[in-house]
Amino acid sequence: MSILFLDRKNIEIRTGGGVLTVYRDGARRNAVPLKMLDRIIIRADVALSASVLTELAMQGVALTLITGRRGEKVAHLVGPQHNDANRRLAQYRACNDATQRFSLAQATVAAKVRNQQGFIETLIAARPDQHRPLTKSAATLEGINQKIAAESNIDRLRGLEGAAASASFDALKAVLPDSLDFNGRNRRPPRDPVNACLSLAYTLAHGDAIHACHGAGLDPYLGFLHDNAYGRESLASDLIEPLRPHIDEWVWGLFRDRILNADHFSADGQACLLQKAGRQHFYAHWSQRAPGFKRYLRRAAYNLVKQLTQQP
Repeated sequence: MSILFLDRKNIEIRTGGGVLTVYRDGARRNAVPLKMLDRIIIRADVALSASVLTELAMQGVALTLITGRRGEKVAHLVGPQHNDANRRLAQYRACNDATQRFSLAQATVAAKVRNQQGFIETLIAARPDQHRPLTKSAATLEGINQKIAAESNIDRLRGLEGAAASASFDALKAVLPDSLDFNGRNRRPPRDPVNACLSLAYTLAHGDAIHACHGAGLDPYLGFLHDNAYGRESLASDLIEPLRPHIDEWVWGLFRDRILNADHFSADGQACLLQKAGRQHFYAHWSQRAPGFKRYLRRAAYNLVKQLTQQP
């Protein structure tokens, strides 16, 4: 299964005979069998009809639209939802059961912290010259990990999750060059190259999490760790939390291996923008890693279904 990235102007896509065809300036450029296509990501103005949208949805091809100069507007198209409404009923019951909701939120935070610890172990092995700040972050995470199991308040649990994220980003800062100006997580807009990549990667993963929710018959808007808010897919946000440390490690690799550097970015006011040449590198490497991320999210969604419905 492959991902199609459309990042140029004057593009039109058509479907017919089980094939998606890409045209640029009226000339045929590429054709992909729909059965081989997993997802389309559109970053430019692309012409497509309602029939194309319908065909993509029916074939289970996810579509992510990223618009605005800063990529701040995002929309996702997914196919038909799983037909078993009992799964969503079980999800709604769990959301209204404080004990069950907390247990699920607690498991999410614990899984994320374990993965953050694994990420820092990787950093320690790769950068022994930064042993002191990295081991400091590792010790902080171990202390947080011990507190999670004893916590009983969801707001304090969220506080532990935030403290763990801060410690993990401190570790990431220690292994990145000063020229990237990374001083921790910032967004809306991201203000440095690393945060620009983190934001884009999280956005793409969030779209896959929404798709995983639909495929498993769950409502992406009703989460357990994240409060429900108008327009926010809280369950999708829950699903990607344990995945974030893996994404962080992947982004670190882009700069460690010099796939991306500061020259691939430009400033727009306070925002740091990944330019077209940089996006080409980003998407090419994302397409190699994304299948693993998607499998992770799909397993997480189906494991949640088993917990909610008490399946063996």
